[in-house]
Amino acid sequence: MVSVIVEKPYRFVPPHRGDWWPSMIQKFKLYERRLRNTDGVVDYELRNVERLEESLRRGDGIMLAPNHSRYADPLVLGWLAKRTNRHVFAMASWHLFNMGKFNAFAIQKMGAFSVFREGLDKQSIETAIEILTQAKRPLVLFAEGATFRANDLLQPLLDGASLIARTAARRRQKHGQGRVVVHPIAIKYVFQGDIYEWADRSLTAIEQRLTWEPNRDQPLRKRITRVADGLLALKEVQYLGSPQTGNVIQRQEHLTQALLEQVESKWKTQAVEATDLGSVLNRVKAMRLQMFPQLVNPATEEDRKAEIRNDLRALELAQQLASFPVGYLNEAPVTVTRVLETLENVEEAVFGETSWPGPLKAIVDVGEAIEVPAERAPRQQEDPLMVELAQRLQGMLNQLATEPRLLTAED
Repeated sequence: MVSVIVEKPYRFVPPHRGDWWPSMIQKFKLYERRLRNTDGVVDYELRNVERLEESLRRGDGIMLAPNHSRYADPLVLGWLAKRTNRHVFAMASWHLFNMGKFNAFAIQKMGAFSVFREGLDKQSIETAIEILTQAKRPLVLFAEGATFRANDLLQPLLDGASLIARTAARRRQKHGQGRVVVHPIAIKYVFQGDIYEWADRSLTAIEQRLTWEPNRDQPLRKRITRVADGLLALKEVQYLGSPQTGNVIQRQEHLTQALLEQVESKWKTQAVEATDLGSVLNRVKAMRLQMFPQLVNPATEEDRKAEIRNDLRALELAQQLASFPVGYLNEAPVTVTRVLETLENVEEAVFGETSWPGPLKAIVDVGEAIEVPAERAPRQQEDPLMVELAQRLQGMLNQLATEPRLLTAED
């Protein structure tokens, strides 16, 4: 996983509100070039766009809530913006504005504004509420909060989306400006190349890094499982001293818990037993909230900063382990895209980056509008708005799950 920690004090980056820059970026198809060259996305298909067009005609405050399985997702929505002839604003993690001057310039001109993950970013939240209230452009908000490379599965949604949408709904109601709606947006990627050739090239590079001979005689899934098991054993040796016993699920959960407990004991945060992804994300966030002020403080000694960076790497590994769906290559439908995603996760763990994943086709499916209630969310229970959004999104992803080719039984 890409680290989202930036070692300098946070400064809010506002959205660019003009139309000239995003129009030029669309006219010269600059986002398409980036998608093709960096993300491997060479084709696309838009479905049910009329649902969004109806909300635009009504003058609704519109939140677009896509799933977030790849780094390409924000740019893929450029095709939807072009079809509807409406630019968008988007909430984007602050670390994206710190990945080079050109990247920061480009994403801001396309309508992105920053959000600070390591604390309460009131300015970003207020900007998002204002965008929905004014309803000049739709607001893109990835409610999963981070990128999880498991396209068929929706990860836990963050409640911040509800806070923003409900507050904007109250403001629009107060001034008689109409409603606020959320459109679930299901983004599905279909691998269109030869998965066996792509997987062999990827696995060979990984096996050679592990000093293994390439094992081309094994069925594809067994070969992937063997590599993943070897990597898990290496991490167990690194953090626990030796490979552990039990099946893969037990070992994955044990290492996740051990990593979190090791860091929690240092930072004196409350340890819990739960290792489901939602609990892990909350535990990681609680610790990062303590770490960040020390990390960016000029008075903190360099040795102490090195310790904090080591703790952050352990937390990132715990989050990566918890987010990786065990059984993804065994539970139906086992598609070539699932093979691609699994190997990309392994590549990122081994090399720190992934190889070109194309050719991919992106399918963007627009869900029916969900009207946002103006009332505050109920306390101490799941927000019905977020429950409905999650159910709608997962249902749409289920329908798209068999779009890629199925893997053959012998593999």
